[in-house]
Amino acid sequence: MTTPPQDVPTLYWDDAPPPRRKRRLWPWIVSLGVVLVLFGGAAFAGEWLARDLVERGVRGALASELGVPTDQAEVQVEGFVIPQLISGRFDEVRIEAQDVSLQGFTGDVAVTARGVPLTADGPLDSAEASVTLDQEQLRALMAGVEGFPEESLGLSGADVTITVGLNVFGVAVPIGVGLTPSAAGGALVLTPASFSVAGASADAQGLRNQFGAIADAVLQPWQVCIASSLPAGLTLTDVAVVDQRIVANFDIASGILVDSTLRDPGVCA
Repeated sequence: MTTPPQDVPTLYWDDAPPPRRKRRLWPWIVSLGVVLVLFGGAAFAGEWLARDLVERGVRGALASELGVPTDQAEVQVEGFVIPQLISGRFDEVRIEAQDVSLQGFTGDVAVTARGVPLTADGPLDSAEASVTLDQEQLRALMAGVEGFPEESLGLSGADVTITVGLNVFGVAVPIGVGLTPSAAGGALVLTPASFSVAGASADAQGLRNQFGAIADAVLQPWQVCIASSLPAGLTLTDVAVVDQRIVANFDIASGILVDSTLRDPGVCA
């Protein structure tokens, strides 16, 4: 008996496209991370190079214009440099230099300027400076003041101290004087504030009663012009003794980069 042929069922899924392979997300993330790292590295290298060029340029200008050795000056540009180069203006630039020789004295100089035009062809937004002198540098400055006993000068607390010898009938009587520093008309002023005789405290009236007119040598204020050693665009605002050093602070005229008269030597009132 012959078995009748049977129809072979059609397998419809045999002709269907193969299923899609699931694409993993992590290779894309890794690839993107690599690109970002490379881009960040390039940006960092460009930023570092731009900062180095700017800061070296400022140090070079200090060397050529003011004679400050390039290894003696520290320059810092705040923020990212490249966007500021594109805008043509630096947000804030700080400069510090030690043992700068000015006209008449030597000191450490610090300058902070804001809104600095890239090509130095416009005004600053604002700027200030400070000049710091240690005890020996202050002695050298005060040595130019006639009659000032700079060899006895010291720094104690908030005062400058000196010893003045009063000649009384041929006998030198040492008077200790504490001087308070201040600024007036572009000059550093040292005003007597405290006195001592043989280790005992005294006051101005007591010295006048005891020594008469010769006490004027102790009671007089001393001053030395600072403005004549610096550009006219710097205004001396205050002076103080800080951490055994005397610090003079200055406001800088915003037009100092474009007005040559502000770069001429200043004068005291």
